[in-house]
Amino acid sequence: MSKAPKFIFVTGGVLSGVGKGITAASIGNILKSRGLKVNIQKCDPYLNVDAGTLNPAEHGECFVTIDGAETDLDLGHYERFLDVELTQTSSTMSGRILRQVIDDERAGKYLGKTVQFVPHVTLAMQAAIEEAAEGFDVHIVEVGGTVGDIEGQAFIEAIRELGIKHGRENCLYVHVVYVPYLGASKEFKTKPAQNAVKDLRNTGIVPDMLMARSEVTAPQSIITKLSLFGGIPEAAIALLPNAPTIYQVPTTLEEYGTGNYIVERLKLKAGKPKNSEWKQLVERILKERTATVRVGMVAKYLDNEDSYFSVVEALKAAAWAHDINIEISWINAEDIESGKLTSGALKKKVDGIVVPGGFGSRGVEGKITAADWALKFDIPYLGLCLGMQVAAIAAVRQAGVKNANSIESDPATSDPVITTMQDQAGKEGTGGTMRLGNYECSLVAGTKARTLYGKATVQERHRHRYEFNGAYQDALEKAGITVSGVWKKGNLVEIIEKTDHPFFVASQFHPEFTSRPNRPQPLFDGFVSALKMNQKKGTIKR
Repeated sequence: MSKAPKFIFVTGGVLSGVGKGITAASIGNILKSRGLKVNIQKCDPYLNVDAGTLNPAEHGECFVTIDGAETDLDLGHYERFLDVELTQTSSTMSGRILRQVIDDERAGKYLGKTVQFVPHVTLAMQAAIEEAAEGFDVHIVEVGGTVGDIEGQAFIEAIRELGIKHGRENCLYVHVVYVPYLGASKEFKTKPAQNAVKDLRNTGIVPDMLMARSEVTAPQSIITKLSLFGGIPEAAIALLPNAPTIYQVPTTLEEYGTGNYIVERLKLKAGKPKNSEWKQLVERILKERTATVRVGMVAKYLDNEDSYFSVVEALKAAAWAHDINIEISWINAEDIESGKLTSGALKKKVDGIVVPGGFGSRGVEGKITAADWALKFDIPYLGLCLGMQVAAIAAVRQAGVKNANSIESDPATSDPVITTMQDQAGKEGTGGTMRLGNYECSLVAGTKARTLYGKATVQERHRHRYEFNGAYQDALEKAGITVSGVWKKGNLVEIIEKTDHPFFVASQFHPEFTSRPNRPQPLFDGFVSALKMNQKKGTIKR
């Protein structure tokens, strides 16, 4: 019989976006460095079943797990900080729990009892948490939203009850609060944080630890004040100002002794932290450099750059590995489409182009044009999901098929270079039905993709409904494009590339999800390497 896990619950107060995800991931990082088996989970109060239908302009990217769960972007933080591959059990939304409870009620599982939030919904929430915790030494649970939000009350009650069920000695509550700085009076204000602690206490939960976020570094006297008015030991409080990089947070927590405090409080059998590699990563990130490469991100969700968070982090990881700075220019695909941004202006702004994933018809012609320019002017290009589809369309158009298009943006096109996958027909507009999660990709010998990966087959994550139409492969090859990766089981094109080009590679999958800050993903690594080389040679046809 395996030993029971310990639980760490991370909640937030004062305001949303205070940094619970990074805090939870950082706690996981420092505990894992001590040899503990750690899992982590996000419990979101949204009534959505999953994050697949959420607008990225409002909520940021949809992160996909290996088993195809569409989740909040915080799971990306978790994977990068803990260097793990999470599953659907690490993402729980209220909608999923409520649907389960309603289905159980319809099936008669409650034996005619009145079904209520307490105990039925809260017990279902607890079951989801306990299931995810099985087999681990420590299970970290981040509760989304802010304490006091009406939609999050059920999850807060659920974790309160878990503290009773498993014993307070086996549960630790970490509250993340915000300490504002008033420039006019040049002072930090702890009252919002004090009230946030009071709000949590009013739910029946007494916080064990306090993480005080701030824009700038607060004096140590703030810890004394928060301890006095919050009733939390000073040793259990850490100050977390905005850092030059989010990857610095685990080292900051170690400086405050957070890891040791948690180990002692939960009576964990842990070794000494082995975090030298992480410290070296932070040093590498913070290192001053002179060389800079410029990347144009041709996208459309520009109101919220978190829409492409994993892509940005993957680019950064590759740049750090090559010891160069990276500068990202956000380019509205519609500006290219309208002619507001010309090829000449683009070539002056960037050393390479990334076209990330996306859905819908808005801005697609601008992305196709960007891929066309990359082919014509030898601009390094990395296409991701939709970025591969528009690259294929651009190439086929160059081969003379002028009406080449995707049926997603033009259902009536006479030349559907991108078409609906056979098993996806009729599923448009429904959640959780796309081709999701890990699928095998076989790499063609002698190609750039095979060289970059250094192996014959890889597993990568997908999120798409449309695919390249094999009827246009001859046209693709006429344009000098090679199919370098395929899913053999379904005869699906996974990677295309142009051999006589500084770097032109595009994948149907999302390689950004498997990148790690200390281990860049091969396609991103190759792209940044090409940018570095291309910049030296000046091979872009200006």
